[in-house]
Amino acid sequence: MAQRTVLVVLFDDVQSLDVSGPLEVFAGAETHTPGSYRIRTASLDGAPVRTSSGLRLVPDGILADEPDPHTLVVPGGQGTRRPDPPLVDWLRANGPRARRLVSVCTGAALLAAAGLLDGRRATTHWAYADGLARRHPAVEVDAEPIYVRDGDVYTSAGVTSGIDLALALVEEDLGREVALTIARHLVVFLRRPGNQAQFSAQLAAQTATREPLREVQHWITEHPADDLSIESLAARAGLSPRHFARAFRAETGTTPGRHVERVRLEHARRLLEDTADGVERISRASGYGTPEAMRRAFLKALGVPPAEYRRRFRPAPPTVPAPR
Repeated sequence: MAQRTVLVVLFDDVQSLDVSGPLEVFAGAETHTPGSYRIRTASLDGAPVRTSSGLRLVPDGILADEPDPHTLVVPGGQGTRRPDPPLVDWLRANGPRARRLVSVCTGAALLAAAGLLDGRRATTHWAYADGLARRHPAVEVDAEPIYVRDGDVYTSAGVTSGIDLALALVEEDLGREVALTIARHLVVFLRRPGNQAQFSAQLAAQTATREPLREVQHWITEHPADDLSIESLAARAGLSPRHFARAFRAETGTTPGRHVERVRLEHARRLLEDTADGVERISRASGYGTPEAMRRAFLKALGVPPAEYRRRFRPAPPTVPAPR
C-alpha cells in the first residue's frame, strides 16, 4: 500500500480545531495502519503561526519546499476573511496538483479565491455560506450538508465537521472498520453522513417574534406525532391557513411544512440514538405513521435508512469485563 502524504496549510488566525481535528483522524489511522499516511504541516515561510485562539503552531516546513501531496487540507478561521494574496497564489498553482483537495469550514473561502471551486458544488460554515456565494457566484454553495464531494475536491462545514470529512476520507482509503475504530477512539462513535444537516431544526429556523407563532413552534417540537397540517397549526395560531403560512415563513425563514419535517426527523434521530425502541414505534412517535414513511424521509434527508443511522450513531454498549 502506497503511503499517502497529507499536507495541512497553516497561516495566522487559523482555527486550531480545523487543524487538529483532521490531524487527529489521520494520525489515528497511521497508528492503526502504519505506513498509511505521512502527515505534514507547512506555512508560507515556515515560521510559526498563531491561531485565532492564541495557540502557537510550529509548522514542519515551508509550503514551497513541500512535494505535491496526496491530500491537501486547507483549514478555516479568521485568517480567511481577508485572504493573503501570496497564499492564494500558492493554492492556485499547487492545489490542482494534489490528488485530493480538502477545505475545512471557511477554508473554502481560500479555495474559492484561488478559483479552485469555480463550477463546483461546495459547502462551508452555515454562517458564511451566503457571503461565499455572493463573492464567488461561479461556486454552487450549499449551506445544508456537513461536507460535500465534487470530484476530487472536498469541502466541509463548521469546525467539527472537518473530523467527519477526515473520517470519510480514511474510510475511502482504508475501509469502514478502520474509520469506525478511529471514530470510537475520538469519542465521536460513528461518522455522520455527509448530507446530514449542519444544525438542528430549532437552530435552522429563527424563533418567531409574534406570540401565537412562537407558541406554535413550541407545540410542534413537543408534539411531533400530532396533526401538524397547515390547517391544524393555523387554527392553533388563530389565523387563516394562508395568513399563517405567510406569517410563519416571514418570521422563521422557512415554511411550516419544512419546519415540521425537520422537527420530526430530529425527534426520530434522537430516539434512534438514545433508546432501544423499534423502528415501528419510533415512526409513530415521530409523526411518520409507518416505518416506510420514516425510511423515505431518512433517505431523502440523510441518505441512509433508519436502521443504518442507528448502527452509525447509537453508542456501543460498554464492555463488561469477564469475571476473574
